[in-house]
Amino acid sequence: MPAATTQLQFANLKPGAYAVTLVHDENANARLDTLLGVPKEGFGFSRNPVVRFGAPRFDIVRIELAPSFTCAPVRMQHIL
Repeated sequence: MPAATTQLQFANLKPGAYAVTLVHDENANARLDTLLGVPKEGFGFSRNPVVRFGAPRFDIVRIELAPSFTCAPVRMQHIL
């Protein structure tokens, strides 16, 4: 099955430091389901860091929003 692409657009953000976190809530229960602390659903972060244990620190996923900034691709990851 080919990977799907989705785009989100945020308007009127002020310049500054931001981070993006995405969760694919596959069962629509409004939470990231885990098994022994390991995500059972897809997730992703800005700057696409390699995730080992826990969410990455803000400085790892930080993006600087400036007038020339147009896109922050986030690759969804699945562990289980």
